[in-house]
Amino acid sequence: MVTIVNIEAADMEQLAALGEELTGKKPHMPQLKIILDKICSDPNYILIGAKSERGQLLGSVMGILCLDIVGQCQPFMVLENLIVRRNSRRQGVAKQLVGYLEDYARDKNCYFIMLTSLAKRAEAHAFYESIGYAKGMVQGFKKYL
Repeated sequence: MVTIVNIEAADMEQLAALGEELTGKKPHMPQLKIILDKICSDPNYILIGAKSERGQLLGSVMGILCLDIVGQCQPFMVLENLIVRRNSRRQGVAKQLVGYLEDYARDKNCYFIMLTSLAKRAEAHAFYESIGYAKGMVQGFKKYL
């Protein structure tokens, strides 16, 4: 049984381990604490996790509510950093996390959810398409500063 919860400061070590699994890099823990505190106190962010019955963080995802100035001026959500532990994949964890964010976005009257995924992550792309996200509707660009 998996439970979806809001990530809190007490989850920082497990959240850091998930991030390291995704990027292969150890996070800067003092900075992670600062950022986690900001995210948890900002109503435009939602950071949730999927926990096992024993309290192990199996996955996490962040949603960011964005205001819009065109059309009906409805907000939209950016989905970012969906991470599921390797040994917990293909068990519905990611689907539960994204489903929770989608319900949250609907409650906030969001018009759409958008996300980006690294071009090389074919398995992730297949997952997103399997839950209704359309590939190729937009072209993504990134510039590192």
